Amino acid sequence: MWGNRKKVKTSKIDSLIGQQTELCGDLRFTGGLHVDGTIKGNVSAETDPSSVLTLSEHGTIQGDVKVANLLLNGVVIGDVYAEGQIELASKARITGNVYYTMIEMAMGAQVNGNLVRAEAALSAEAPLKLSHDTPLGLSD
Repeated sequence: MWGNRKKVKTSKIDSLIGQQTELCGDLRFTGGLHVDGTIKGNVSAETDPSSVLTLSEHGTIQGDVKVANLLLNGVVIGDVYAEGQIELASKARITGNVYYTMIEMAMGAQVNGNLVRAEAALSAEAPLKLSHDTPLGLSD
């Protein structure tokens, strides 16, 4: 199960927001975006399944993030939506809900919100409900 998992490639950076830069407003990108600075607004990748957002330990995003792939070691204050992979490094901090398909969290990473598997949220199957009245805690 774990052996066929691919790591997100980070080698190509098309855009860079430096550590001393503060961007106020929404940002849409394609390809690779590396953030060392601060973004006050929503960040989204333009329908690019290979897009990668890398947020370093110095980076902060105050707004929602909607990308295919995310490598996070900084701070996000807002909801995170990822169609591909999310990798949370040890200094990653998210205050908001995380909607993911695949997620990897290092020891020390923090999510202050709900973790919602995207496939489960879109699934037609109803989740199992816990009950005190049925055997093994499973209900119809």
